[in-house]
Amino acid sequence: MKNNLGKLLFTLLYGLWLQAEDFTHHFTLSNSSPYIKEGVVLTLDLNQTNHDKVLFFQFTLKKSPTYTFHRLSAKERGANNAAKIHYAYLIYPLQQGELALHFELTQKATTEENLAYSFSGDRDNVKGLTTLDTSIKLAPLLLQVKPLPDGTSVVGDFNLTYHIKKHQANAYEALPFQVILKGLGYPPLLENILPKEGNFTRFEETPIVKVVNSLKGTKSSVTYPMALSHHESFDLNPLVIKAFNPKTKQSYTLNIKKQHFNIQPVEPKSLVDKIDYPKTLQSDFSWLTESIGYIVVFVAGYFTALSLRWRPKEKYKQTKKHPLKEKINRCRDEKALLQLLMATDAKYFSADIEKLEKHLYGKSKVNIKQFKQDLGEKVQ
Repeated sequence: MKNNLGKLLFTLLYGLWLQAEDFTHHFTLSNSSPYIKEGVVLTLDLNQTNHDKVLFFQFTLKKSPTYTFHRLSAKERGANNAAKIHYAYLIYPLQQGELALHFELTQKATTEENLAYSFSGDRDNVKGLTTLDTSIKLAPLLLQVKPLPDGTSVVGDFNLTYHIKKHQANAYEALPFQVILKGLGYPPLLENILPKEGNFTRFEETPIVKVVNSLKGTKSSVTYPMALSHHESFDLNPLVIKAFNPKTKQSYTLNIKKQHFNIQPVEPKSLVDKIDYPKTLQSDFSWLTESIGYIVVFVAGYFTALSLRWRPKEKYKQTKKHPLKEKINRCRDEKALLQLLMATDAKYFSADIEKLEKHLYGKSKVNIKQFKQDLGEKVQ
């Protein structure tokens, strides 16, 4: 039993020794002590030393929450039995302290006869080729990652531009606002680019990200499309983003100056035209104007609810389902519902709009199903 175990161990060690003779490898790091989110270029050179085989290799870094990586190139040269491969990767460490880079390398061995039988032409075309695959264990490389200055949100050499189409609008009208971060460094994806202060509604879309990785790092452009709205004039507080450039080891700020927006109240008369009432309701308005009491109600701003309440029963039975109720039921989410109410009649639905805004941007919670039912009762 002991003799068999010894033979097995000898065979395993001998196989590993033969494997070690098949090729040599050499790692390089552009920087072994980077800052968090500072780009590091890793290269690996594999040179085949055993020319009795045809060798192919598959190499990558192991995935880890402590770093991200991107393959830049995998260049191969040499004859079938004298492969020389150069890999290049761009790595971004995501935490400070000692960080280990782990690797996955598979050696695929075959013969010239198998290679000729399987295909002719490009040596990268190994589909259908019979190979003996061996997983190669490579020692991890260590990085000593330095922390960023406190409060840093952007790492690299970036500039900020912004576009605001207008600073004047009617109540609840959307004010388009776009912020662009562009430069060289770790992609500047920020959770909240707008300041949390300010009693106004924020509409934020998914950022538009464009990146190009190279040996120089990552060329990034991130566009943040947004919109603001409110029922009265308001200020957008200054935006200050703290950034750090690892190349110069200097901190800097990306800024947007304080912005003031003038909001004009919406006249009740202008709100009437925005409501998609059925034609039967429009015809009722001429009947209502014959009554002095109804005129007072109309002027007071409560014509919508009372016109529905005082409609003759026979006409009420003939009226089709209110189109606004159908639109409310078709809203897929809270933001779509908020936009519908604001665009339809901001005055009439002011309490509902405020309730939705608190649900979306505050701590208040709303049962959307019940909320839609309540809105439906208003317009029935």
